[in-house]
Amino acid sequence: MARILITSGPTRQYLDPVRYLTNASSGRMGQALAEAALARGHEVVIVSGPVLVSYPERAQVHDVVSTEEMLEVSRRLFPEVDGVIGVAAPCDYRPERVADHKIAKTGEPLVLHLIETPDVIATLGAAKTHQWVVGFALETDDQRLRALAKLERKSCDLMVLNGPEAMHSENNSVEILDPHGAVIAAYTGPKSEVARLIFEIIEQRLIRAAE
Repeated sequence: MARILITSGPTRQYLDPVRYLTNASSGRMGQALAEAALARGHEVVIVSGPVLVSYPERAQVHDVVSTEEMLEVSRRLFPEVDGVIGVAAPCDYRPERVADHKIAKTGEPLVLHLIETPDVIATLGAAKTHQWVVGFALETDDQRLRALAKLERKSCDLMVLNGPEAMHSENNSVEILDPHGAVIAAYTGPKSEVARLIFEIIEQRLIRAAE
């Protein structure tokens, strides 16, 4: 049995006390992967941004808001797990300065200065010892090329490629890429079924290989 960390959902980067940057990630894929792993007898720990879905009761869930918080909690948990599935869609940018008060409308354009947030999976991948790492890449252009670049940069053992149509959808279409750039599987269907098939690949190639 493996102890698996799953990052799930979006994160929020606040501009002021009421407004924030985020994306449409629903947490459904993280939920489905957690259910697939639990059904196979594994232990699951979830670090999740704000979502409306309910995670399985048998999973240990850590709720976070920002990308920085997701990284902090994931780094703390990482030494205690056998592998991580990074299905979350952390917000990639945050404002350089967060306003103390609600930004008032002035009738003029508002200029935001944004800086990159830390990369959660790349940070974990660089720190791995015995652990395996599975990343998710959501791309709109040059999808496979960009996914392979992320696989290498984030020190992943597998990369799951999907497109923007996966956001807030009950269905997904994915390709699973190995470190050599080969597409080892492709699945389309309800996220629950796609997650089950993805996890079968993870179990065959990574969990059993580590036993």
